[in-house]
Amino acid sequence: MIALTLAEIAEVVGGRLHATDGSQVVTGTVEFDSRKITPGGLYVALPGARVDGHDFAAQVVADGAAGVLAGHEVDAPAVIVPPVLTKNDRAYVLAADTTGEGAAVLAALAKLARHVTDRLVARNLTVVGLTGSSGKTSTKDLIAQVLAPTGETVAPPGSFNNEIGHPWTALRATEDTRYLVLELSARGIGHIRNLCEVAPPKIGAVLNVGTSHIGEFGSRENIALGKGELVEALPADGVAVLNADDPLVAAMASRTKAKVVLAGEAADADVRAVDIELDELARPSFTLRTARGDARVRLGVHGAHQVSNALIAAAVALELGATPEQAAERLSAARPVSERRMEVTDRPDGVTVVNDSFNANPDSVRAALKSLATMSRATRPARRSWAVLGPMGELGDDSVRAHDDIGRLAVRLDINKLVVVDAEGGDARAIHQGAHLEGSWGEESVLVPDVDAAIALLRAELRPGDVVLVKASKAYRLWRVAEALLEAGTK
Repeated sequence: MIALTLAEIAEVVGGRLHATDGSQVVTGTVEFDSRKITPGGLYVALPGARVDGHDFAAQVVADGAAGVLAGHEVDAPAVIVPPVLTKNDRAYVLAADTTGEGAAVLAALAKLARHVTDRLVARNLTVVGLTGSSGKTSTKDLIAQVLAPTGETVAPPGSFNNEIGHPWTALRATEDTRYLVLELSARGIGHIRNLCEVAPPKIGAVLNVGTSHIGEFGSRENIALGKGELVEALPADGVAVLNADDPLVAAMASRTKAKVVLAGEAADADVRAVDIELDELARPSFTLRTARGDARVRLGVHGAHQVSNALIAAAVALELGATPEQAAERLSAARPVSERRMEVTDRPDGVTVVNDSFNANPDSVRAALKSLATMSRATRPARRSWAVLGPMGELGDDSVRAHDDIGRLAVRLDINKLVVVDAEGGDARAIHQGAHLEGSWGEESVLVPDVDAAIALLRAELRPGDVVLVKASKAYRLWRVAEALLEAGTK
């Protein structure tokens, strides 16, 4: 973060000083985890379900923090935030699962992030925001990697994309930062609009409109309404990068006053992919076609769906001055960054583990299954394919049907073995039922009660050369299966 005194921070957030004259200068990072505080940092005290961050205020200052952003008085130099939020506060952040003091602290954090971002934009910072139902984190990682060669780039780790992660990431920017790449998530209408108030984007990209969080939004039309808030927030001299292959996204062109750039395989796309090929590990290569020329791209990430993500990243880079050749070279050099997203690892015995277990929705599971099918059939003889699938969350009334569809797709893709983990509280059983209803399967689909049972089955039946995909919503922690398989492969 840029250097600010506690007095300046109090003025920005409308707070009051406590146990300080305000002269302490924040020169380090902003942290809400007391274990990560750095010398000169600002500690954000958030009340939690089990512990209250305020209880660690004295300790973090003893550890070197310059001060604390707090909801009530603590035994340390602090800025005490206003206790009441108003709807007229332009930096107000809707925290659906946070109320009272916690919401007040988050709103103050958002105000601080807005102040810092505005100051840096006035210097030389460009804010890039992206959203979509699936692929946000992978695309964010690609964008950050294609921009980094031309200037310091800040992006969130993993999927830190909510009302906490958004301002936290924005406050990572300094006077030396050239690009701030932000991933925007939403659980309802208005969420993205509020995040855009925290760090207003100059470039906004929308990847797709799927069914992730449909249980909270109610319909794909509402999801499109919410995702489109990003392009509505763009200034007239900004750029909206839209997926030309998704009709609900392409239609967002009418909702922005910014320049519109279409990216996709469609013939009318401004940034296109042609001559797409997949290698034996489902890594795509394609010709990047633009009005400024063509260039060949060979991605180091896995899955045909990564072509769309790469085109969005290329479009952003081109708008920020890269040539097609530079965009292609940087995309080809990019590698997976965020963990548990199509991580492909070969065990010494020849078993390939595809750990895509960070999260799951119908669109991302379909993409992962298609990648698994590609990997298994890339050699002769074909490799045996395993799909270890758990529940997908937040699908509302469509949950059973969506899980059933995934089971049927596994049969149509001729996945050899399906292991369905019937975790408590999910609808994964419908995957198993859908597989049996789609085809005359015998033991190809197996329903197991938990992660331990899945691990035991795989350890007993995996053979050298098999390919195993592991995927479920993160609440069910199915990455334990992938980690156990990789650990077993080293023994």
